[in-house]
Amino acid sequence: MSEAKNAPTASETPTEIEETAPPSEQPAFGWNAYAEKINGRFAMIGFVLLLLLEVITGQSFWSWIGL
Repeated sequence: MSEAKNAPTASETPTEIEETAPPSEQPAFGWNAYAEKINGRFAMIGFVLLLLLEVITGQSFWSWIGL
């Protein structure tokens, strides 16, 4: 016997279980989750750049800005 007989037909497949993808985040004005994610990412980039600046110049941030 072929295995095709055991496969469910279109009328037998459950449609209630279908999942939809979550809506993608859109940029919006004000305090929202999207703005917080972007702010956090820029903060992480800035921190890494500050560490690289200290490694490359051999000076701390405070001496670099003159304090």
